[in-house]
Amino acid sequence: MRGSEEVKNWMNMFRWIVKLIRDEYGIPEEQLTRHAAIEKDLGLDAEQIEQVMEIVAEAFEIHFPDDSLDELVKLEEFCLLASWLAGFYKQPPFLADDFAGRAMAMNPRAAQG
Repeated sequence: MRGSEEVKNWMNMFRWIVKLIRDEYGIPEEQLTRHAAIEKDLGLDAEQIEQVMEIVAEAFEIHFPDDSLDELVKLEEFCLLASWLAGFYKQPPFLADDFAGRAMAMNPRAAQG
């Protein structure tokens, strides 16, 4: 889906997600920086973020725990979480232990990161 087969590491994942958000929501790329706050800087509401998560989950065959939005503030955090769940990156340090355990149980490839 949308070139997801070309994603091999977290940097490719970040770029893929940036293009997705740019194309779906018309947000200029210069706003889509690593440190951009998803809601404040990008103006995406919870429903839009969930839509992005659904597209990413389908494209990479990963599963986000229901409370994923509680763990994420910045675009970079979302990209690192998705990369970890897909097995492209190590476990991000900002995740709560309980959340990380549930996420790993849902995504066996996360253990490869």
